[in-house]
Amino acid sequence: MLGTKKYGRLCNFTLAAALLIGVAAAPAVAQSFPDEPITVVVAWPAGGGHDTVTRLVTEHLSQELSTSVVVTNVPGAAGANGVRQVEEADADGYTLGVLGVHATAQSYMNANATDLINLDPLAVINIEPAALAVRRDTGIDSFEAFLEYAHNQPGGIINGNDSPGGFSFLNAAFIESYFEIELTKVPYQGYAPTVAALVSGEVMSTTLPVPMLADLHDSETIQILGVAATERHFRVPEVPTFAEMGYDYVMTDYVMVFGPRGIEDERRATLETALLAAMEQEAFQERGRAMGLMLSPGGAEAAVELMRSMDDLIYPVMQDADLVSTRER
Repeated sequence: MLGTKKYGRLCNFTLAAALLIGVAAAPAVAQSFPDEPITVVVAWPAGGGHDTVTRLVTEHLSQELSTSVVVTNVPGAAGANGVRQVEEADADGYTLGVLGVHATAQSYMNANATDLINLDPLAVINIEPAALAVRRDTGIDSFEAFLEYAHNQPGGIINGNDSPGGFSFLNAAFIESYFEIELTKVPYQGYAPTVAALVSGEVMSTTLPVPMLADLHDSETIQILGVAATERHFRVPEVPTFAEMGYDYVMTDYVMVFGPRGIEDERRATLETALLAAMEQEAFQERGRAMGLMLSPGGAEAAVELMRSMDDLIYPVMQDADLVSTRER
């Protein structure tokens, strides 16, 4: 029989050993997410519409997540390259991207483009209507004058837009189809180069969203002839919609944040909550309006519904414009 002291020392040793073994065998405590920088991929060059909106959001998102959020530009293939990079990234919540109508269009036009089913929409940032604008020195001072010029000189109007599948390309193609005219469409890698081409006189017109054109319109360098929305844009309230001019033509783009399919629910919820909180900040709202953005913050459910509704909207128009070439619905 063991003595009491020896037995007590043995029990203490055995208990200590058991605790050490238990600690070694127990799984490591999961670290909080995020604990390293998050990358947000913009599929267009710096200085364009999507890039500007993204940088505004990420500045406030980094405050909500208490980690740095880095924007990286991966342009090319009318936005398909950047979207694909996010699709192929690890679904750990550390690589996100932004997209718009271009991603939907590319899925029907480009065999190498991402199928939207492989993406996980997280939040909507803004929705922007397209516009049609011309340089003042063209002498075209109304949409009716634009149509008359285009009908009298097929291909005579040189329009600046992005590559096939990009939003401003689609707007130009849809205008051609809807109004039965022919434009000479000159592709640029994003909105900023298109604006530069318009200012320098390389092109006569452009089909960009309103925020990219409003300051030039105010300075009378260009004139916005019409806005493709159901109501006038607050940034250029004097410009009529196509509906006001008697045409049922509406064309809007959007910017939403997404990730690769498969982000775990808890991380996905953390990202969605932080994005919504970032967009609720007063500073974000004020700067967004100052930039001329029609902010429309919404969570993952709103993002999924918007993607679906825009797909329903543009697919038949793409068919009419003979742009569906690689996949049908």
